[in-house]
Amino acid sequence: MNIVKAIIEFVMEILETIVFVGSLFIVVYLFVIQPNQIKGASMEPTFQDGNYIFTSKVTYKLRKPVRGDVVVFYAPRNPELEYIKRIIGVPGDTVMIAGGEVYVNGVQLKEPYISDKTAITLTGSLAENQPITVEPDQYFVMGDNRPRSSDSREFGPIPASSIVGQVFYRYFPVDEMGPVKNDFDKEVNKLSQVLLDFRVRSLLDPHE
Repeated sequence: MNIVKAIIEFVMEILETIVFVGSLFIVVYLFVIQPNQIKGASMEPTFQDGNYIFTSKVTYKLRKPVRGDVVVFYAPRNPELEYIKRIIGVPGDTVMIAGGEVYVNGVQLKEPYISDKTAITLTGSLAENQPITVEPDQYFVMGDNRPRSSDSREFGPIPASSIVGQVFYRYFPVDEMGPVKNDFDKEVNKLSQVLLDFRVRSLLDPHE
């Protein structure tokens, strides 16, 4: 009987451990970190089809998304799908595409991460040389593989509520393992901040 009792206690301890680990995994998956697999070529050359990444679900509870962040979000036309793109414009920004180049707040972006020039689709929401202003709580996103990406050029800025989280780490393939860096044009960020500060001062003092 002692042997049977010991076996039962041992089995129960294992089950308790499994339940605890399983519960911890569920909590982490739902609220902290989510693993994702890259499907398709829309983010080449930054990410390849089949890469595995970690997406942080807590980053944007601590701060707002910024230009250059790579994010996972629910597809506007099919919320059951998740897209991965790079944030190009934040609320208040003016985004324009002209001659294959991207301009944010009138400044041309330097984009070493893209695969080719930025084209405009005839059926999209954005026209050549036509600026679009990003509304509050929205973000203008594009894939790094501009010729092969369905993004804000097609369906417009995405709502903040659709963003799952920030992509912060690639864990496969092993030879490319490491943190995902924000390579956005720092000069544009500086000039955009100056423009924002000017707008705020103008609102506070209309005679400035």
